[in-house]
Amino acid sequence: MKKFYLIGFILLLFFDTFGQTSFKLTALSALPFEMNIDWLIRVFSHYWAYFVMLGYSGAFITWMVLLKKAPVGPAFAASHLQVVTVMLVSIIAFNDQITWMRLLGALFIIIGIIFLALAEQRLHKKCLY
Repeated sequence: MKKFYLIGFILLLFFDTFGQTSFKLTALSALPFEMNIDWLIRVFSHYWAYFVMLGYSGAFITWMVLLKKAPVGPAFAASHLQVVTVMLVSIIAFNDQITWMRLLGALFIIIGIIFLALAEQRLHKKCLY
């Protein structure tokens, strides 16, 4: 079961990160932003827009499969790890700058996920006795 969770959450992180990165690439490709049909045509004329749909569809399907088996609390918390992965990919792909505040935020997200996982483990052990 642990292997199922591990593979599932890695897939979820991949699809979420891929979808959000593709979303930014779509937005950059369709510049300048305008509220008209020409802008919409520019958005959907770039292949990145279709990668966005693929990424979010993959994330949705993976999330639904995970929710069948995984406890909701830790699963929901772990799904937010994509904030950290998107930040890391943005540093490489978009030359975003990493700041102390971003590092601190990423650290708090990771610590929160670890605490929730440990709490779930304790609760599970209590229920067994």
